[in-house]
Amino acid sequence: MKIADANIVLRYLLNDTEELEEKATEILEKNEVFLPNEVIAEVVYVLEKVYEVKNDEISDTLKELFEYDNIELSDLALLEAALDLYGNKQLDFVDTLLYAYNKVKGYRIYTFDKKLKKLLED
Repeated sequence: MKIADANIVLRYLLNDTEELEEKATEILEKNEVFLPNEVIAEVVYVLEKVYEVKNDEISDTLKELFEYDNIELSDLALLEAALDLYGNKQLDFVDTLLYAYNKVKGYRIYTFDKKLKKLLED
């Protein structure tokens, strides 16, 4: 199994460096690639904090990427639930992942985070 890191995904999505974008396209479109949750979280963080992309745009773009037949994820339902929430609320992506673990998997989440705690109680 091959894993692409956040830089590969970012160059592919941003198309900001022609040479690197071409290599990233080759990797992500011509190979079976696993994207761990950690890589996805880093991609979301960089897009939001460095490139100031809006949450809903990040959510839509990643969900589109996840539809590729050659992209493997640890849990598509979990990631889609997290991205749905992330695209609609002003929450950190990791908090939306924790929320999704609760709602999709039934895991109990312990947190001191007031926004996340309120969301989990709803």
